[in-house]
Amino acid sequence: MDKLRIHGNVPLNGEISISGAKNAALPILAATLLSPGTIHIRNIPHLQDISTMLSLLGQTGVKLTLDERGNVQADASAVVSWHAPYELVRTMRASILVLGPLLSRFGAADVSLPGGCAIGSRPVEQHLKGLQAMGAKIQVENGDIRARCRGRLRGASIAMEMVTVTGTENLMMAATLAEGQTILHNAAREPEIVDLANFLIAMGAKIHGAGSSTITIEGIKELAGCSHQIMPDRIETGTYLAAAAITRGRIRLNNTQPALLEAVLLKLSEAGASIETGSDWISLDMHGKRPQAVSLATAPYPAFPTDMQAQMMALNTIAEGTSTITETIFENRFMHVQELQRMGADITLKGSTALCKGVESLHGAPIMATDLRASASLVLAALAAVGETCIDRIYHIDRGYECIEEKLSQLGARIQRATM
Repeated sequence: MDKLRIHGNVPLNGEISISGAKNAALPILAATLLSPGTIHIRNIPHLQDISTMLSLLGQTGVKLTLDERGNVQADASAVVSWHAPYELVRTMRASILVLGPLLSRFGAADVSLPGGCAIGSRPVEQHLKGLQAMGAKIQVENGDIRARCRGRLRGASIAMEMVTVTGTENLMMAATLAEGQTILHNAAREPEIVDLANFLIAMGAKIHGAGSSTITIEGIKELAGCSHQIMPDRIETGTYLAAAAITRGRIRLNNTQPALLEAVLLKLSEAGASIETGSDWISLDMHGKRPQAVSLATAPYPAFPTDMQAQMMALNTIAEGTSTITETIFENRFMHVQELQRMGADITLKGSTALCKGVESLHGAPIMATDLRASASLVLAALAAVGETCIDRIYHIDRGYECIEEKLSQLGARIQRATM
């Protein structure tokens, strides 16, 4: 099993490019099932979750061609299976995203209930209720979702009881081939949903309101092939910015979109960072100074993202002052706290809020990653710590960060992957 060894206390300095967004690429790859035409997708990141989705698509019969530049060609004209088996789905919750496309185009889908990170409940009820409102017959038995419909799905007005990103994506994809109009109320507003909508529109779909809380889809009979480039990863961007801030460094990130990170950039500015932006780049400079503690609460976009909570907590561990971080999205997303405490962090948990008193420095220690974003926070803490840190179970990191040790090495980090 691979580990990361990091010798910390070195300011990051330099520039790197940001990869395509995993959370945009996964639903877009699932959406290739909606069309019999040839689809070209650029800027796909090389990640474990992407490999899992490609394997899942390949198992259904989608013909896939990949190149070394992150481009994928997909041909779903000869799909032979509507089954997403447990051995693939168990490793990635986003596998549920094939449910809507398979059901809408073929009238059938058998998808195992998803697995993935253990950061708390991510119920699929909103997906299933929405599809049932569109005329699907759904049974859940023995850990599998069995969905069927005769003919086309029917457009419906769907009021989701909670804001759900994957639920919004699944229902939006299903509605593109439904008969009539579908309106999604209380829809998620994340930029990745807008990227998916733009992809579907390029295929011929009629979608209005993506990026707002109400999305309207006019169903059509068939979607065509298209070409699309995946948006840059805003969470990868935020993670590297936080890495520079925690190490008192100075970096420039290229191929990104500053407008997608306003809440994160505001908090990093509060922490004392000097930030400049262009149309597709962001620079951050701490001027060698220790960060200032910043308090925050996570909330759906455009508020502060839950996927950056752990990284900001790592920053606060060595910041000057005391901060509070409140997690409102997932009920079990503080699993990194115990590992940070092993490195000398002063953190107290009170329900969904963490009270963090900044310390002068962290110290290296053997620690263990528990989920994707928690693992990123441990890498950040290790970069700032005095001495060597060994991070175990880094397969979590590989699910969401492309070539993380290579990129950090380009910025001057002393980091090495080791196989034990």
